[in-house]
Amino acid sequence: MTRPPRPLSQTLLVPLVGLVVLIAVVTGFVRIAAVERGYHETMIVGADQLSRSLNSATWHAMLADDRQAAYDTMQAVARQPGISRIRIFNKEGRIMFSTAPEAEPFVDKNAEACVLCHASAQPLVHVETPSRARIFSDPDGRHRLAMITPIYNEPSCSTAACHAHPARQSVLGVLDVALDLGPADRMIADARRRVVVTIAIEVALISAFLVVFIGFFVTRPIRRLVEANVALGRMDLEHPVEITSSRELWSLANSFNLMRDRLREALGEISQAAQQLEAKVAERTAQLQQAQRRLVQADRLASLGQLAASVAHEINNPLSGVLNFSALMGRILRDDGVPRERVPEFRGYLERVTEQTARAGRIVSDLLAFSRRSKPHRAASDLNAIVRTTVALVSHKLKLLSVEAKLQLDEALPPLLCDASQMQQVVLNLVMNGAEATRPHGSGRISVRTRRADDGESVVLEVEDDGEGIPKETLDRVFDPFFTTKDDGKGVGLGLAVVYGIVESHGGHIEVRTTEGHGTTFEVTLPLAPDANHRLERAAEHAGREG
Repeated sequence: MTRPPRPLSQTLLVPLVGLVVLIAVVTGFVRIAAVERGYHETMIVGADQLSRSLNSATWHAMLADDRQAAYDTMQAVARQPGISRIRIFNKEGRIMFSTAPEAEPFVDKNAEACVLCHASAQPLVHVETPSRARIFSDPDGRHRLAMITPIYNEPSCSTAACHAHPARQSVLGVLDVALDLGPADRMIADARRRVVVTIAIEVALISAFLVVFIGFFVTRPIRRLVEANVALGRMDLEHPVEITSSRELWSLANSFNLMRDRLREALGEISQAAQQLEAKVAERTAQLQQAQRRLVQADRLASLGQLAASVAHEINNPLSGVLNFSALMGRILRDDGVPRERVPEFRGYLERVTEQTARAGRIVSDLLAFSRRSKPHRAASDLNAIVRTTVALVSHKLKLLSVEAKLQLDEALPPLLCDASQMQQVVLNLVMNGAEATRPHGSGRISVRTRRADDGESVVLEVEDDGEGIPKETLDRVFDPFFTTKDDGKGVGLGLAVVYGIVESHGGHIEVRTTEGHGTTFEVTLPLAPDANHRLERAAEHAGREG
């Protein structure tokens, strides 16, 4: 998984703060260097002024060749705070006087104090003030500033009667004054600390300003855009983004709001189109349902037409019996009534008339129940009773086709939530389809079975025949409307299509297993009523109490 990048605030803040720190450090070094340079320049100017003052103070003593007076003056000055040493050495480097003990009587001309003037074959006479100063550390480790000042051979000196130096000698010697830099170093250290503290405060203030500035002008507007984007992902399109921190982010927010408005309009159009589509689908569904009901009714009428002849023969038998028994009863009946000895015989004929009349009534009632057109209504129904009624209705037709119907019904079958009329149509079409399949054999057998499915949530209806079977090339088309393999005038190909539609509308499914020359089995699986298990348990409990 890719690691997410750092937040934009950190991406901007880190380099900016780093740049501020870098500038502050560089500025701090420059300021500290300037402070050190300022203190050193001040000390150099002071040392130069002190050297010139000593030179002027001892001028009269030197002119009078009163060296002791000059040395006393230098000793008095050397005892002042901040002055560590005063010495005089001649042109050859011999130390003529020093307020501090010296280890060597001569100074090294190649040393730092002398090399500037004696670097060339001809020593320099005039040297600028900064070049005459040097900063060093003595053997004790203390920091010193030394200033060398040439003692020139002025005309008043070279012409004096006591002076032993010729006029051509420009420099008589060098006055070397060393000052203690301890106080200056402490001042510089304090200045450094002040600069560091000032830099730290400046960096902290600038960093805080950058944090607030980036947070207000960058982070907050971008966070609003991110939150708006998240809300857009949740399809929350009612809250526009308001950003006024900068023109660029304002333009970006306006573009985002424009996209949001267009998306809302598009969603509105899609929603409207979806509603219109749903309305059209509902309308087409209603039309298809109506067409299916008409198709079922047409198939019912077609089935009714097929049953008409067989039902007519079925009704004719009990009517013939009624006629015969009526004639026999007429022969028994006399003007004075029924002879006493023939009353039992007369009563038997009357009972047979009643039975045959009831039989004809049942046949007509079943036919009327089948042909009656009712509105679709689903209720918990007994599938076994539907099977028995339907098979009884077509029993005469099956006899005419020499087909034996065998029922294997699960008596513990729970109620089925279905339209009983439509389910009767399913059983009728499957049974008649199986009976027609046995026609080439001249006779046959149909098995109708019901059972509970293995999952316990469905019931299974199986109709098996021992007819010719279905060819493989037509197996995939058996449920297509108006597809039939019967001769012209024998069928219109709606039976199995109607069965398929009814089963699908009940949330079930139908499967076909066939073997050419050995028969076909149609297996219909239908879901139980939601409270079927509860009803079954109550029935079992009630039966147990009665037992």
